[in-house]
Amino acid sequence: MEPWVRFSAQSQARERLLRAAQYGCALAGAALQRNGASAEVVARVRQLEAHLSLGRKLLRLGGSADALEAAKRAIHLSDAVLRFCLTLSHLNRAMYLACDNVLWAGKAGLAPAVDQEKWSQRSFRYYLFALIVNLSRDAYEIRALMEREAGGQRAKGAEAGRQQQQRRRAEAGLQQLGLRLQLELRLLLRVLRGNPPLLLDVLKNACDLFIPLDKLGLYRSSPAFVGLCGLASSVLSILTILHPWLKLKP
Repeated sequence: MEPWVRFSAQSQARERLLRAAQYGCALAGAALQRNGASAEVVARVRQLEAHLSLGRKLLRLGGSADALEAAKRAIHLSDAVLRFCLTLSHLNRAMYLACDNVLWAGKAGLAPAVDQEKWSQRSFRYYLFALIVNLSRDAYEIRALMEREAGGQRAKGAEAGRQQQQRRRAEAGLQQLGLRLQLELRLLLRVLRGNPPLLLDVLKNACDLFIPLDKLGLYRSSPAFVGLCGLASSVLSILTILHPWLKLKP
C-alpha cells in the first residue's frame, strides 16, 4: 500500500496512469471498430481518449522547466557519450513539452488561433529525435557492458579462448561468422537479463518509437498496434516509478 500511496502522490505518476488509460482507449476503440461495434460506441471511446489526452497535457504544464534542469545536470557527467546523449535528449524533451503546452492552450480554447496540426507535427518531431537519442544511449550502454562481460570471460578462460581461436581458424568463413553472431547474441541476452533497468528502458523506448513514426507518416502502423505500444510503454514507465531501482541511471 505504501508504494502505491507514494506513487499516486506524484504528478508524473498520475500522468503515466492517464497515458496508459489513453492508449488503452485507443486499443479498445480499434478492437471495437474491427469487431463491428456501433459507431456511437466507438465515438464515445474516442471522445474519452481525447479527454484523457487533454488531461495529460494539463499535467505536463511546466514540464519543460524540469527537462531543462535535467539537461543542466547532464552536462556535468564525466562520460562524454552519456553527457552528449542525455543533454540532447532532455533538450528535445523540453522542446516537445513546450509544443505540447501550445497544443493544450489551443485545445482548451485559450489560443484558438493555434494551428494544431502544425504544432502537433513539430511536437512529434522533437519527440522522435529524443527517442532516437535515448535508444543510442541504450546501445552505448549495452556495448560497454558486453565488452566488460567478454573481457571478464577472457580473463577467466584464456586457455579455453586460445583453443577456441584455433578451432575457429580451421572453420570456414561463413560458419565462423555464424558462430560469432551466436556468441554475440548470447552475450547480449546475458547482459540484458543481468540489467533489468537497461532492458526496461530499451523496451520502453522501442515501443514509444512507433508512435511518432506513425503520427509523422514515416512508418504507418494500425491504430491497434500504436495503442498497444503506447499502453506497453506506459505500464513499463509505471513500473519504474513504483520501483525506482528499475529506472536507468543516470
